[in-house]
Amino acid sequence: MAGEEINEDYPVEIHEYLSAFENSISTVDEMLKTMMSVSRNELLQKLDPLEQAKVDLVSAYTLNSMFWVYLATQGVNPKEHPVKQELERIRVYMNRVKEIADKKKAGKLDRGAASRFVKNALWEPKPKNASKVASKGKNKH
Repeated sequence: MAGEEINEDYPVEIHEYLSAFENSISTVDEMLKTMMSVSRNELLQKLDPLEQAKVDLVSAYTLNSMFWVYLATQGVNPKEHPVKQELERIRVYMNRVKEIADKKKAGKLDRGAASRFVKNALWEPKPKNASKVASKGKNKH
């Protein structure tokens, strides 16, 4: 913690956990300051609609997760609070956006090229007349 002093207000065993928690909070605080330094409209104008949806979903999920932690620190069971359903709803939308992004990344099928590839790869028997003509040609020479 500040100066890494061990405080007698809490058990010594949790000192490392509290230090790690404080570092995490500092990291989140820095990220939020960076994110808040640019106006939302300015940020969204630079992104395509799919990226805008990702930013909105991550922001909503982060805020609800932080509220989850707040509830836990206040002694409220967040699993019994409506925030749990909200996090699940956001997670469903995040999966939908991921599916859309995956479909966008997937290669498009060129039907003409695919049919030519399959047609040329398949074995085709020679016509019966062609084999008789070939054997007659060999006998004459």
